[in-house]
Amino acid sequence: MHTPVVASMLAMAGSTPAFFTEVAALLVAGAAIAYVGSRLRLLPIVGFLLAGVVIGPNGLGLVQDRELVDAAAEVGVILLLFTIGIEFSFEKLNRIRRLIFGAGALQVLLATGATTAVLALCGVGWRTGVFTGFLVALSSTAIVLKLLGDRGETGAEHGQVALGLLIFQDLAIIVMVLLVPALGGAGGPPREIGFALLRAAGIIAVVLLVARRVMPRMLEVVARTCSPELFLLTVVAVCFGTAYLTSLAGVSLSLGAFLAGLLVSESSFSEHALGEILPLQILFSATFFVSVGMLTDLRFLVTHPLLVMAAVGGVLAIKFATTALAVGALGYRLPVAAASGLVLAQVGEFSFVLERVGREAGLTPAGLGANGSQAFIATTVLLMIVTPALAALATRVEGRIRGHRAAVEQARMGVDEDASHLPALDGHVILAGYGDGARRLAPVLRGGGIPHLITTLNPGGANEADGDGSPVLRGDSTRQRTLQLAGAERARVLVVADDDPGTAHRIVTVARSINPEMHIVVRTRSAGDTEALRHAGADTVVAEDTEAVVALATGILRVLGRADADIAVQQAAVREAVPTAPPAAPVRPGLPDPSREVTFTPTASRACAHVAQVRPVHPSAPGCEECLRTGARWVHLRICMTCGHVGCCDSSPGRHASAHFHATSHPVMRSAEPGESWGWCYEDRLQL
Repeated sequence: MHTPVVASMLAMAGSTPAFFTEVAALLVAGAAIAYVGSRLRLLPIVGFLLAGVVIGPNGLGLVQDRELVDAAAEVGVILLLFTIGIEFSFEKLNRIRRLIFGAGALQVLLATGATTAVLALCGVGWRTGVFTGFLVALSSTAIVLKLLGDRGETGAEHGQVALGLLIFQDLAIIVMVLLVPALGGAGGPPREIGFALLRAAGIIAVVLLVARRVMPRMLEVVARTCSPELFLLTVVAVCFGTAYLTSLAGVSLSLGAFLAGLLVSESSFSEHALGEILPLQILFSATFFVSVGMLTDLRFLVTHPLLVMAAVGGVLAIKFATTALAVGALGYRLPVAAASGLVLAQVGEFSFVLERVGREAGLTPAGLGANGSQAFIATTVLLMIVTPALAALATRVEGRIRGHRAAVEQARMGVDEDASHLPALDGHVILAGYGDGARRLAPVLRGGGIPHLITTLNPGGANEADGDGSPVLRGDSTRQRTLQLAGAERARVLVVADDDPGTAHRIVTVARSINPEMHIVVRTRSAGDTEALRHAGADTVVAEDTEAVVALATGILRVLGRADADIAVQQAAVREAVPTAPPAAPVRPGLPDPSREVTFTPTASRACAHVAQVRPVHPSAPGCEECLRTGARWVHLRICMTCGHVGCCDSSPGRHASAHFHATSHPVMRSAEPGESWGWCYEDRLQL
C-alpha cells in the first residue's frame, strides 16, 4: 500500500502537464519545418516563421496557449539583444553615434511623415496616419542583426549603418509608447511625458556608469570561483536584471538587454560569457520567430490578397526610400544607402507591442477597422519572411552599383586600356588612390627623386597629380588588370593611404597575389582594422588612432626631458598594444598554396558569357580567408578566378565564397579541392 506522497508522485508520472504538449509541439514542429526549409535552401528564420504559421491557432492549431509562447518569445528577444550587446562595445557605438542620432532620427521622421502623407491622400485621419507611421518606421532588430551576423556583414559599412538606425528605433519606441495614448485621446499631460523621458535617460546613464565601474570587477570575482554553473547564472542574472530595471523607466526590455550586453562587453570575460549564453539564445530566439508566424491568419491572406500585397508594396517603397534618403543625407554613397534601405525594409517585432498599445487607445493601423490589425500582422510577417532575400539582394545591389560606377568611370576616362604613356618603371612605389594622404606623400616622393605611379578613378585627383608631374594611371586599384598595368609585379612598395578598410582589404589581397615580395603599406583610421589588413597581406598598417597616441606620448616625454632611448621604448609599447594578426597558417597538403598560380579553363560545351573574366590567380590564403581569421571550420574550399580570394562552400557555416561574390560581383569560382577541376558561375547559376 502506497503512502500519500508516493501515490501523488505516481499520479504525476502517469499524466502530462498541460503546457508540455504545446511546448513539445512547438519545438518538434519548429525543428522539422526548419530542417525541410534548410533542404530547400531557405534560411532558418524563414523556416521558423513558416512553422509558426502551420502550428498556430490559425493553422493546424497544435499550439493554442499564446501567453506561453509569447513569454518564451520575449525571453528569446532579450537573449538575442544581450548577445549582440556583448559582441559590441561602447567604443564601437561611439564611432557610429552620428548614425544613431543623425540618420536614425531622420529615418524615423521621414518614414512616419511619408506614411501619414500617403494615408492622408486616401482619406485617413492624421491621428491614425501618425500611429500607422510609427508602426512602419520600426524595423526588426532581431531579424536584421541575426541575418547580418550569419552573413558576416555586421562589420560591413551597410551593416554598421543598419545597427545605428536600429538602435535609434529602439530608443524611439520609448517616445512612441508615450505618444500613442495621446493620439487616441487618452494620453497624459506633456509634463508627465517629459518626466518619463528624463527617467529613462537617467536609468540609461546609471547603466553606463555601472558598465565602467562595477561589472568588470564583479565578473572577475565570479570567474575566480571556476564554477561554470555560477558564471552562467550570473550572466543570465545580469541580462534579466538589467532589462527589468530599465523597463521600470519605460525603456523596452530589448534595449535594456542590449545595454546589459554592453555592460558585459567591458569585461575581459565577455567572450566567456558569450560562449555560455549562446545555446540558450539560439533556443529562445527560434521560439520568437515561431511566435511571430503564429499570429498570421491564412484565411485573411486568402480572402484579402490585394489588400495585403498593396500594403507590402507600400511599406517596401516607403522604408527603402526613406532609409536610403536618411543614410545618403549623412554623406554615405549610393551603394551603402541602397543596401541599407533593402536590409531595413521590413516592419519590426516591436511594432506588435506598439499596435497593442494603440488598440487599447482606440487606434487601428491604417484606419481599416476590424481588418486593420490582421492586415498589419499579415504584412509584417510576409515582410519578415522575405527579409533574408532582401538582405541577399542588398549585398548584390551594393556590389553591382560599385562595379557599375567603376566601369562607367573607366569607360568615360578610357582607363585600363592603354598604359603606353606611362614611363617604364622598376622598383617603384605605387600610390593606390589620391586622397589627402596620398596628396601629402606624393611631393615627398617627387622631391626625393623616388620613381612612383599613382592609380586613381577620381578625375579631379588624376588631373591634379598629372599637373604636379606624377605619372597617373586612371583605373580601379581593386582590379588585377589595373595593378598589373601599374607594374605591381616589379614594384617595390604599394601604399594604400586613403581607402576604407573594405576597399583597402581588396586592394591588398589582389596586390599580394600579383607580387608576394612587394612591401604593402596601408593607412587606416582605427587599430581595430589592423589584424584583418595584415592577414590579407599588408606588411605595415599605420592606424591613425594609434599613431596619434604615439605622437601625444612622445611630446609629453620630451617636455619631461626623457632620453630618446626611453621614448623609443614607450613608442614601441604603444604600438605593440595594437592587435596583431595570427601567424600565417602553414600550407598543408591539399590546401591552396598562395605561391602557386591557379588556372581554370572550362570546356567549350559548359562555358558561359562570364568566362572572359577568368584569369590566372594566386590563392589569397592557404584556406578560407575569413575562417582562418576567426578560427572557424570549413567543409570545402573555392577560389575566385578574378582575384584569387579563397572562401568556403555553401555547406560550410560561413558560406564565404558566396559572400565574396555578393560583395564583389566576381562571377566565376573553381573548386580548390584536390582532384576537382570544375567551376561555377554565380551569375548564370551554371556548373562549368
